[in-house]
Amino acid sequence: MTSAAPRLLLVDDEQSITDSLAPYLERSGFEVRVAADGQQAWDSVAAWHPDILVSDVMMPVLDGRQLVRRLRAAGDSTPTILLTRVGESGERSAALEEGADDYLNKPFDPQELVARARAVLRRVAAGAAPLVTAQTLVAGDLRLDRPGRRLWRADRELSLTPKAFQLLEYLMARPGEVHPRERLLSALWGFDFATHTRAVDHRVAELRAALGDDSLAPRYVETVAGVGYRFRAEVSRA
Repeated sequence: MTSAAPRLLLVDDEQSITDSLAPYLERSGFEVRVAADGQQAWDSVAAWHPDILVSDVMMPVLDGRQLVRRLRAAGDSTPTILLTRVGESGERSAALEEGADDYLNKPFDPQELVARARAVLRRVAAGAAPLVTAQTLVAGDLRLDRPGRRLWRADRELSLTPKAFQLLEYLMARPGEVHPRERLLSALWGFDFATHTRAVDHRVAELRAALGDDSLAPRYVETVAGVGYRFRAEVSRA
């Protein structure tokens, strides 16, 4: 990214949303173009090369998930935030696995979208963007095979429950970023409302036991007091 305003492509078939959101994003420092469906977005990505894509999921012609799959299959790692409606947790989880960088529930606070977009762009500037599309993630002697759903430490394969594996995959693909418990619950468990469950904490404990990670001096998963968790080790794609 250069010092120029980052290019943001906003994709939504609801004109009322794009008419109000595009000017707000421009006032927040983005150069914005609008597309009404995934096919228009595909054409615009090829012609305009945006720095970030913000797309609705449910659209005619080509929906948001199909757009992400097509981009990743073509080797295009343009960072993408998907806009999903409450109750579409299955769509959201699948989209994250397919290469979306983040999601936001509709309706949402435009300030939250700006904050998420800037966080994603910071990861891009740090060279982390390709991680969400990598087949294999590596952190030291830790190797995570995403398609095979397998995990090794050195030459030993580790056993995790499916949800713990999904949590580790999510954190490793977004290293260094603090992930609030509420966002993890929404993204990975499908809880769209505040809940008192300790599901995230239990899976983190499972990860630490499997990885031999010390909660007081973590090598991998760090607790950020009062907020959530982050993956602290450097991650690369194999």
